[in-house]
Amino acid sequence: MPDGLRRPARGLAVLAPLLVALLLASTLTACESRSSAQPSEEPTVRTSDPLPGTDPYVYVAMGDSYTAAHGVPGTNWLDGCLQSHRNYPNLVADTLPDTKLIDVSCSGAATHHMWDVREYGTIEHPPQLDALTKDTDLVTISIGYNDFRLFATLFGRCAELAKKDPEGSPCQDRLIRPTGYDYLAKRVVIIGKRLKKALLDIRERAPEARILVVSYPHLLPETGYCRGRVPLAKGDYPYVRGINEQMSDAQREAAESIEGGEYVDVTAASVGHDVCSADPWVAGIDPVPTRAAAFHPFAVEQRAVADLTLDML
Repeated sequence: MPDGLRRPARGLAVLAPLLVALLLASTLTACESRSSAQPSEEPTVRTSDPLPGTDPYVYVAMGDSYTAAHGVPGTNWLDGCLQSHRNYPNLVADTLPDTKLIDVSCSGAATHHMWDVREYGTIEHPPQLDALTKDTDLVTISIGYNDFRLFATLFGRCAELAKKDPEGSPCQDRLIRPTGYDYLAKRVVIIGKRLKKALLDIRERAPEARILVVSYPHLLPETGYCRGRVPLAKGDYPYVRGINEQMSDAQREAAESIEGGEYVDVTAASVGHDVCSADPWVAGIDPVPTRAAAFHPFAVEQRAVADLTLDML
């Protein structure tokens, strides 16, 4: 592996120190309002009251922390997946009649957790694909940013590099070779291929289900910057935004690669609601106690994603 790639990856073994501290601060603050729920190895299952003589509409929600929505009020801080009962899967299920929600989203999940166990201490969360059956009617999936520590690189390592060159573009300079080869862009391509494989497996296990790929929201503005909220170097804002957009494009292409795949365009819907905006859907580097963890969605973003999903349904 080229040395230029090893350095950022090694520095992000557990995220950048500053980001870790802030994320922990968010967790500890939110813990003050923890529920009394106990850790569980089972996925979150909630069923509305079905009509007599009818089978429930089975909805399986898959993804990472942008689906689990940890930090949004109602977060279960005990089992490692950090799901909020006010995340968009729950909001969708609350609106659809006679719906059984099986939410296997998990903070920190990467694409390989579609097939692999997600461990949290002594708790083992089964592969997310295991939640599917031939009776599944709806699947939503949003995954990819944790592969190759991509998110941690953009908002952890890049923020560290900005300290030495706040006016320049140190992250872009580190990750793009003079030949134009972009380490992160290449990894987004690989993530897209992994997502396509996951979608093929979803289709095989749930042949009659509608499959919706949910994109990530815009995190940075088209122009300008807000270093108090996102401490990147000024010149790195366009680069990080570009990777954000490439990830959404990869998710769209994956959705279009399978029969019946559909794309929920949260990226487009969130224009004007980036972290720097007056009405952000995602918190910045400072966690907002009882509302959102650092660099994670507010409840308003989850409501917007639920509305977009319901509009498609």
